[in-house]
Amino acid sequence: MAIELLTPFTKVELETEQQPTSRKQVGILGGNFNPVHNAHLIVADQVRQQLKLDKVLLMPEYTPPHVDLKETIDEKHRLKMLQLALGNVPGLDIETIELDRKGISYSYDTMKLLIEQNPDTDYYFIIGADMVEYLPKWHRIDELVHMVQFVGVQRPRYKAGTSYPVIWVDVPLMDISSSMVRDFIKQGRTPNYLLPAPVLDYITKEELYQ
Repeated sequence: MAIELLTPFTKVELETEQQPTSRKQVGILGGNFNPVHNAHLIVADQVRQQLKLDKVLLMPEYTPPHVDLKETIDEKHRLKMLQLALGNVPGLDIETIELDRKGISYSYDTMKLLIEQNPDTDYYFIIGADMVEYLPKWHRIDELVHMVQFVGVQRPRYKAGTSYPVIWVDVPLMDISSSMVRDFIKQGRTPNYLLPAPVLDYITKEELYQ
């Protein structure tokens, strides 16, 4: 399998041999999921398939340090929408550790706990290209990069480079964001095809984002 490590100075292709392993290979896609939309699902599924992971877990944050609290709805709604979005999609599931812990969600603390609870698992932490440039500012990033393998996903309008070890995975580019979905709803526009129909039905029923 060919993977790419990208730095601001060079782009190198590395050939890695597929080695049999008894360790589980699990991706983590964290986010506020306010609400979850189709781009989230495509990223999770494509990373799982291309890196041949056992599964990818979508991990909703409780109180992310970088999100405007006024825009973050109750976690019970965000979790329910994730459950509706995934249904029985093979290889995708939900990790609720940050909702269970409550408080501000720092990736270092979360991954430390997950690794302690699952010592037989290798974790792949999935982030968008827009987040890669902020890696130097992440809480305890120099320790975190030794705990997980970062996976970068390109996003429209972002060209990212970093000195940190990141595997880059190409996925279909979809310029969809949760803020876009919320804005559509506030404007009275129905965000058809931007998110799964059961999620849109739930938003309408619960009168969210209005």
